[in-house]
Amino acid sequence: MTLKLSITHLSVDNPEQALAFYRDVLGLDLVGDVSRGPFRWLTLSCPSQPDVKLVLSQPHAGRDEEDGNALARLLAKGTLGGVIFSSTNLEATFDKLRAAKVDIVQEPKDQPWGVRDCAVRDPAGNMIRINQV
Repeated sequence: MTLKLSITHLSVDNPEQALAFYRDVLGLDLVGDVSRGPFRWLTLSCPSQPDVKLVLSQPHAGRDEEDGNALARLLAKGTLGGVIFSSTNLEATFDKLRAAKVDIVQEPKDQPWGVRDCAVRDPAGNMIRINQV
């Protein structure tokens, strides 16, 4: 039996801002863009891992109002989980993020658990960590 990560989801409050961050700053490929009513689902993948997808959707997309409101509140607080990427050149990746004026949480640093990484927030407030490989 082989088990692999295929798709992961993040909530975003503004699909256009999210697309500018994930595609234009991080360099992910947009592989799907679906709208239904006022909501939009963006599917992206890393060029080096086209079989792993990141789906970005708004808190109310596909949810009832109560759940969407609860998720929107958590997103606004910045308390939802994020994602961790890896880079073969963490310093260059961080320089690109800084030049794009993203919200820097932590500059590149050697962590006690053995990785060198940095942390930023996407436009919706999701924590994005990037590890050196």
